[in-house]
Amino acid sequence: MIRTDVFFLYLLVMAGVTYLIRMLPLVLCKEKISNRFIKSFLYYIPYAVLSAMTIPAIFYSTGYLVSAMLGLAVAVILSLLEKKLLTVAIGACSTVLVVECVMKLIK
Repeated sequence: MIRTDVFFLYLLVMAGVTYLIRMLPLVLCKEKISNRFIKSFLYYIPYAVLSAMTIPAIFYSTGYLVSAMLGLAVAVILSLLEKKLLTVAIGACSTVLVVECVMKLIK
């Protein structure tokens, strides 16, 4: 069990780091960003971070790697066909469910 004083020290350090990360861009970048490269770089950061957090979780969230890969493939195909988010999610989950059931029947 962690001591109370150590906990509050950790909490203070985390709050300070979080505040600095959010405050520094506001202080350092006072005028509007006009560089096309930087604007496009900043535009794609949320997508890159979301992908980096989501893709590994996809492969470890199912019982079989095959079902995860097929579910991801169906999600990518449906999203490239510009289907709505709910359709993509239901399609991927349904694919994983069917493949998992088939894999359990085979075993």
